[in-house]
Amino acid sequence: MKNLLYISIIFILINSCKKENQNYTFENIEKTIKVEFNLNSLKTPYYKVIYNNKIVLDSSQLGIIREDANFYSNLKIINISEPKLIKDSYSILQGKQKDITYSANQYTVHLENEGGNLIDIIFQLSNDGIALRYYFPESTSEIKKIVEEKTTYSFDINTKAWLQPMSKAKTGWESTNPSYEEHYSMNVPVSAKSPIGEGWVYPALFNTNDIWVLITETGLQENYCGSRLMYNESVNSLQVTFPQKEEIFPNGALNPQSELPWYTPWRIITIGSLNTITESTLGTDLADKAIDMDTSFIKSGLSSWSWVLLKDEFTNYETSLKFIDYASQMNWPYCLIDADWDTRIGDNKIKELAKYATTKNVKLLLWYNSSGSWNTTPYHPKSKLLTHNDRVAEFTKLNNMGIAGIKVDFFGGDGQSMIAYYHNILKDAAKQKLLVNFHGATLPRGWQRTYPNLMTTEAIKGEEFITFSQETADLQPSHCAMLPFTRNVFDPMDFTPMVLDSIPNIHRRTTPSFELALPVLFLSGIQHIAEIPEGMAKQPEYVINYLKDIPTNWDESKFINGFPGKDVIIARRKGDTWYIVGINGENIDKEFEIDLSFISKNHGYIITDEDQLGFKKDSISLTDKSILTVKFIPYGGFIIKI
Repeated sequence: MKNLLYISIIFILINSCKKENQNYTFENIEKTIKVEFNLNSLKTPYYKVIYNNKIVLDSSQLGIIREDANFYSNLKIINISEPKLIKDSYSILQGKQKDITYSANQYTVHLENEGGNLIDIIFQLSNDGIALRYYFPESTSEIKKIVEEKTTYSFDINTKAWLQPMSKAKTGWESTNPSYEEHYSMNVPVSAKSPIGEGWVYPALFNTNDIWVLITETGLQENYCGSRLMYNESVNSLQVTFPQKEEIFPNGALNPQSELPWYTPWRIITIGSLNTITESTLGTDLADKAIDMDTSFIKSGLSSWSWVLLKDEFTNYETSLKFIDYASQMNWPYCLIDADWDTRIGDNKIKELAKYATTKNVKLLLWYNSSGSWNTTPYHPKSKLLTHNDRVAEFTKLNNMGIAGIKVDFFGGDGQSMIAYYHNILKDAAKQKLLVNFHGATLPRGWQRTYPNLMTTEAIKGEEFITFSQETADLQPSHCAMLPFTRNVFDPMDFTPMVLDSIPNIHRRTTPSFELALPVLFLSGIQHIAEIPEGMAKQPEYVINYLKDIPTNWDESKFINGFPGKDVIIARRKGDTWYIVGINGENIDKEFEIDLSFISKNHGYIITDEDQLGFKKDSISLTDKSILTVKFIPYGGFIIKI
């Protein structure tokens, strides 16, 4: 009897220990993605990610160090919720897809630290990936400050990565860095050190066990800083890292601070094939819902723009008239007038131009320097948007002048106070019915859903850099073939594409058809076109007619083929018209067979390269077969319209 009692006690202890060490498993609706969660020996939260029974992320740490409390070690699991089905449906005014549905299983881990303070870790698992964030559920009017976020991503050492380096703050022209304007390191080890030494920006692309993974963040509110990734050798993982100390609004906060309760931004891990990555909408699915605002004034489309090829001296009244006429002739709704318009043209003449543009069914966009004292940029109007009162006065003036929107340049980084500045500009502009384009700026992280008046953001080494140096022009083909897999997956990108003729003092490496593909390949609510009237006049009539009718807000998008930095073919639908575009990022001939069986219509045309300098157009018919063979010449491209 005594032996039986001993055996029973041992059995209970063994099962108790087994339960203590057993991982908690979370899974998506389709059961293709799983997260294993637990506390390690230091009672630090960790998670593993498994996709189709393959490990994507091995033991990766979670946690927050707050100035007043440790939520990283010595934690206790209070409770883990049962899965809760999250569903959302929304429409977005610009991007790869108009009407979007999102569904996920949500699991909430309730934790307590040694001091009895509470933190939740929320996981949402959808068919295309995982989102996670932290929540401080207690209530206090006292400001709490986060010192460090311990979120890590632990990939297999053989994982390859496609990453854009973060620049060193207060470097570059007139101390304007960081602006997310570096070339990508492609197909490098996951442990590679950033060449600049400041880590890597989002989105970051990885290939592990033949699975593609894209990591970024969204839902970035005024009370948090923008983050980036830094490889932490002590834990052999990429870690979420906060900005450099210079990345602040003057006298503003750098790291996150807020009253409680408090949600942090979502960390997003998109998982699957390149189709999954390029077609995913997780970046807006998890973004904050749209603010309550009038959206009747919001219209996407193309814009003429003189500065990119003609530079400063052509920001004048006469050139602006010509570019208004150019936009009107091309059926484009906008004309952008760039820096120093306030002195080179002046308010009264701008008002004349705006009135004239209205007669041509064109609206004006005006450039602003966001900067106060954080850089030494000479361009103006400058220091006009720094306070709420400044913005109300300036935006009211613009309304009275008949201006449709603003391009705001030269921001100062990702510190919490600078992130709040972005939000404040967007909110004040929305009240005055102004469209917004951020340049020299951070990644927008889903803000286009929250603020529908945010049309686009630069945050890329775009066309203007190609006009500055031959080295950048030489890298353009592979750089452009990289962007649909990274920077432009979730957020609008103002690359300011397409030079069909020539760039002063630069030998363009790309063919005309490569350039012609970019306004559809790249996603931007307003697509500012680099080509000038003289260059456009040299193009065949069929090219000009094609460019008169290009949407920038799409109903549907499909990935056809491609590989990051090498080539890409994507199809986009507006109404019952399909556009299929492709570019070749390499200096070799290529041939692809593309399956267009998803298209119900049969007839259309293809524009491709006759040679390195000229176009050719051919009719196509899908009556007999849905497989179409397309050929790329080196650094070439094509567009198909059906």
